[in-house]
Amino acid sequence: MCDEFIHPGLVEDPRVSRRTFGLIAGAAAMSAAGGALAKTAVVERDVEVKTPDGSCDAVLFCPDKPGKWPAVLIWTDILGLRPVFRDMGHKLAAQGYVVLAPNPFYRSKHAPLFEGPVDFDKADQSQRNLLFGLAGTLTPQAVTADSKAYLAFLDAQPQTDTSKKAGVQGYCLGGLFSIRTAAAAPNRIAAVAMFHAGNTIATDKPDSPHLLIPQTRAAYLIGQAQNDDAQQPQIKETLKAAFAAAGRPATVEVYPANHGWCVKGNGTYDEPSAERAWTELFKLYETTLL
Repeated sequence: MCDEFIHPGLVEDPRVSRRTFGLIAGAAAMSAAGGALAKTAVVERDVEVKTPDGSCDAVLFCPDKPGKWPAVLIWTDILGLRPVFRDMGHKLAAQGYVVLAPNPFYRSKHAPLFEGPVDFDKADQSQRNLLFGLAGTLTPQAVTADSKAYLAFLDAQPQTDTSKKAGVQGYCLGGLFSIRTAAAAPNRIAAVAMFHAGNTIATDKPDSPHLLIPQTRAAYLIGQAQNDDAQQPQIKETLKAAFAAAGRPATVEVYPANHGWCVKGNGTYDEPSAERAWTELFKLYETTLL
């Protein structure tokens, strides 16, 4: 489950269709990721980001008004870029950020990975093999190269305020990539948020993400799932000690929700905890990026 980056239960897209999403996003009246009224209209654009390994399909968001804003990179969970993450990018951009949500598995497949719902309690081996195979392509070296390409793309946008630091946030597998992003661009990334990143944030392996913390210059927000913590409660203490040793400001907290709680459409989605995570995320960015 968590150790394998697999969400338990049914995962479905909360949107009826991409056409429905386009109509709602175009109206920019509501951010479906949290159900909160958006502060401002948002421009959403499908883009291609050049990387050392090819071209990554991604979505770019920015406020629909004149000005420049800090940049934020979103790393998705293991199910990749799909409309629910478009909703999340929309919600974030409405708060005054230029947001890029890439398809992390562009080397293998254009987003989305699956059409329709996926029930991991009943998933066949081919679905699991696909996910594990895709995750295996994202080596530390690949993530580092991609991170630099994504940030360079963000910084090249006329709406991006490059005089201000950037943020990165990740969910599930994307949480690990967020630390790697901060280490790949320590002078650029000032804030890192990771939600239900599982128990591979801190391991005894030489490439454990937590060992990169001293190479970063960011403030951190870590939200662990209660079932991940129940499996390995020492993870949060290892993280706290690593942040303290590196002198990095960090909040490490266990949320009363299970792995995947932040992403609407997951069987474990928990709206109160998801909204709380958004509140803490906005606080982090407001104090480090604005």
